[in-house]
Amino acid sequence: MSGGFQASGGWMEVIAGSMFSGKTEELLRRVRRATIARKRVQVFKSHLDDRYAGLWAVSSHDRRTVDATPVDSSSQILLRLDPMAQVIAIDEVQFLDAGIVRVVSSLAERGRRVIMAGIDTDFRGEPFGPMPQLMAMAEVVDKLHAICVLCGSPASRTQRLIAGQPASYDSPTIMVGAADSYEARCRACHQVPQRDEGQQSLL
Repeated sequence: MSGGFQASGGWMEVIAGSMFSGKTEELLRRVRRATIARKRVQVFKSHLDDRYAGLWAVSSHDRRTVDATPVDSSSQILLRLDPMAQVIAIDEVQFLDAGIVRVVSSLAERGRRVIMAGIDTDFRGEPFGPMPQLMAMAEVVDKLHAICVLCGSPASRTQRLIAGQPASYDSPTIMVGAADSYEARCRACHQVPQRDEGQQSLL
């Protein structure tokens, strides 16, 4: 775990960052270590993410996988929870509803270690879903960076592309995709045209 953090009882960990920053890979690393330590582990993921390994597994961009239970709401985590699980991991947590804050806090209070991975800002560069609250309430927060595809600087933003061009600000917040529709970019290279700018660029 980051920083050698140890605690008695339960706690929350958040792995945040842009797409392609290694969030899922880090979550899987922690899951593997917990398994080696003979902890009972249960992994959940948003049902919106069916890339790479399909709906019933969590997979990083380099195709490392672990079995997972897909959910479409925070309440489903409680309904499908293994009562013997000591470590709960949740990937793509930004897609879940605001109730996830209460759910994971409850799990931590009941002695579980909860590991979450998610994109902290949407394609506009604005806070994504429940991520701000989760990061504020967690005992451990690690913010990972990718590499900007344009200048090579550390990338903290996710650039959405539509037909090869930056998506306009009023595009839908959630649009699942991978390298064909998203890039990692730094603050300086990240572009989000306003609606009128996007319309002008199409003329």
